[in-house]
Amino acid sequence: QVQLVESGGGLVQAGGSLRLSCAASGRTFSIAMGWFRQVPGKEREFVAAMARSGGNTHYADSVKGRFTISKDNAKNTGYLQMNSLKPEDTAVYYCAARYGTDWYSTSYDYPYWGQGTQVTVSS
Repeated sequence: QVQLVESGGGLVQAGGSLRLSCAASGRTFSIAMGWFRQVPGKEREFVAAMARSGGNTHYADSVKGRFTISKDNAKNTGYLQMNSLKPEDTAVYYCAARYGTDWYSTSYDYPYWGQGTQVTVSS
């Protein structure tokens, strides 16, 4: 079992930056992590994913070049650095985890989820 707690969301102006954190606890060895986001009335959307090793990442086209996924194994914490934010990035952001070696880009791949953190980008 893995428990995840996100933090770092908030209100930011367009063009600004935020860093989301995802603290993992429990059996955290061998986990791959991902970030998703969701707005009311829409399905949860893939944002970024990282393989267990940390050396292989994948991004949605909408965030490529602006967002960076990373992790600190010593702290059991994953991060999503978000730069050049746009109003359309406004959503609840969720981190997710699963046991596995690769990166995974669909929500069905992840059994463990955090509670979500709100990100609001004003124009």
